[in-house]
This record gives sequence, structure tokens and C-alpha cells, in this order.
Amino acid sequence: MFNTFHFAATPHIHFGVGMRNKLVSIIQTYGNKVLLITGGKSFDDSELCQNLLSELEENFEVRREKESGEPSPQMVDAWVQTYQDFAPDVVLAIGGGSAVDAAKAVAGLLPSGDSVMDYLEGVGKGRIFQQPTTPLIAVPTTAGTGGETSKNAVLSVIGEDGFKKSFRHEDLVAKHIVLDPELTLTCSQAVTAACGMDAFTQLLESYVSTKASAMTDALAWSALEKIVTALPAAYEDGSDMQARAGMLYASSISGLTLANAGLGSVHGLASPLGAFFPIPHGVVCGSLLFAATKGNIQAMQKRDASNPALFKYAKVGRLFAPEMRMDDADALKMLLGILEIWQQHLNMPKLSEYGVAESDLDNIIQNISGGSMATNPIVLDTIEIKALLKARL
Repeated sequence: MFNTFHFAATPHIHFGVGMRNKLVSIIQTYGNKVLLITGGKSFDDSELCQNLLSELEENFEVRREKESGEPSPQMVDAWVQTYQDFAPDVVLAIGGGSAVDAAKAVAGLLPSGDSVMDYLEGVGKGRIFQQPTTPLIAVPTTAGTGGETSKNAVLSVIGEDGFKKSFRHEDLVAKHIVLDPELTLTCSQAVTAACGMDAFTQLLESYVSTKASAMTDALAWSALEKIVTALPAAYEDGSDMQARAGMLYASSISGLTLANAGLGSVHGLASPLGAFFPIPHGVVCGSLLFAATKGNIQAMQKRDASNPALFKYAKVGRLFAPEMRMDDADALKMLLGILEIWQQHLNMPKLSEYGVAESDLDNIIQNISGGSMATNPIVLDTIEIKALLKARL
């Protein structure tokens, strides 16, 4: 029996080496004025990005903003006010997940001039977004968040009273996405590792989610088949174009699967961890994935042995050594073994390195993202969640 599901419309995706060269012709279908939102130093240090900038400035009236760190509601509102009179025909994002999220929110709000706090989930005014949007074109330069294919812009205020929440609507999805693996070649090992673990976590969590469907399973599986070899290869050799292409594909697919199937305990915890502490999102994923997956498997084996997620976890475990023809028990051990090795080999920091202490755990648990936890394959109790976090202090 197929589960009932809904699948949000996907944008026009242009994938391949050199695909960035189509950017000018894509933009020309919308107009002449471009608001460009990029990362900071990474964009300026990339020869390919600088060539793109020159080409854009030769063909369009371009205004540029740089995003460094996590985008905040205050920054989004300031950019909306600054560029509303400019009235760009297109908002173009070239950068990592933060630049894409910032551009997504700005593109959604430019026509109306509204504050993003009118619509931000959980902390805003609770208004329903029903406004026209400026067309968004997304060109990711990292392979991790998959934000280019999702409908939510994640914004943060970091600190004791901080939050990490989404501005979410299907009209925020990019009109065109340009996926050119060459633009990811300059990612450092640390960025490759953190972003890669983000993408892997999103694929694995959406694959075992309680909202997974035949369609999200097919997409997640196609990306998991790529990432199990592409991630270690890209980490070891950043010039490996095949590995970079596999990672960029997997990342973008993870954006589609998370938007349509939901996530799990890692992302449930990533929300308060990223709000209260200056921990990059990919680092949270890379640090917690082994402990979270182990906790889920042990909880299901203990009180829900027929849970279909156990079979799915085992199926992923077999991807790492298909020639071994493992039974489910051995395949689960393989999955956990690989995740532990990756955690160590990719140098995933412990949470304590960012100031998280055991005394913080109760507050973190009280502020877990209910949306992500709601689709975890099994309900974890407070003791199990605390044990998961303590394992990474």
C-alpha cells in the first residue's frame, strides 16, 4: 500500500559543469535589475565567482549585498527596506545556505515591504503569507543545506534568548536553480565535511521519517547512493569533480526530501543548539548524527521492533558494502560503524567546544523543534534525548 502524500512543485534545475554560463540568459527573461546576495570572503576569493560578477555587471544593473554568518530577521528587514525602491527584477543568490536563505526571504518580502517577523514561525505575528514575490534564482557554492530546493528560509538570532526559525511558503521556492559543481571546488575540507554531513543527515532523516513517501524515498535513495562514496572522496580530494558533482546533487535532493518528508531528532536539536550557541548547522549534524541514529535504532529494537525505519536503516547500511550481503542486524552495525568513523575522520567537533555544558541540556530539550521531532521514526523520551546530547559533550 502506498501512503497518501503531497509533493510540492520543484523549480527549473540546471545541473552540470559549466552550467553557470547559462545564468545571463536565464536572468534576461526577467529583466535588467538584479539584487545579488552572496557569501562574503568565499565569493571574493573565488576566481569563478569573480568572473561571474563581471559578466553580470556587463549585462545588468547589479546591486550586491554580502551575507556572512547566519542570516537574521533584522538583516533581512534592512535589506528589504534598502532595495524596495530599486525594485529588482530578480534576486540572485550565489553562495552557501545562509546566502540562499537570506535571498529567499528578501525576494519574498521586497514587493510588499513587510517585516519577516510578520511571518516567522513560532516567534512572529502569525500572519499567513499571501504576497507576490520577486523571482529568485539560486546558485549554491557549497553542497550541504539543499536550501536552494526548499520553501523555507531559516533565520536566526543567536544568544541566551535566541531562536532559529523558518519563514516558509511554497512561493518562496526559487524559479531557477543552477547547480554547477565547479563552483564548489574552493570549499575547504572543514566546509566540505560539515556541509556534507548536513546533506547526509537530511537524506537519512527524511528517508526514515514517519512522513516519508514512495516519492521522497526514491529521491532520497538516489542521493544516498551518491553520497556514501562522494562525501569521503570530496573530503580527501577537493579537486575530484565527480565527487563534487555527487555531493551537489545529493545536497539539492536533500532539500526536496526534507521539505516533503520532514526530518528527525538531529534537526529537532539543531534548532535550539544553533539558537543558543554559535554552532554552524552542519557541525551540529556531523556531531550528533551517529549518536542520534544509534539512539533511534536502540529505542526501536527495545519497544518497536517492527518499525519500518529499522529496515530502512539496514538498507542504508548495506550501501557501504553491498558485496557483503549482510542481514539486517549486521547492516545496522555497518551503518553505525561508518557513521562513527565519519564522525572521527571528518573531525566533527564536540558540542562542548562551542560552550555547551551539561547544565544547558534541560533548556535545550525544552526548546526542541517539535516539527522535526514529530517525524522522527520513534518518539524518544527525555532520558534518551539527554543521553544523546551527553554523548557529544
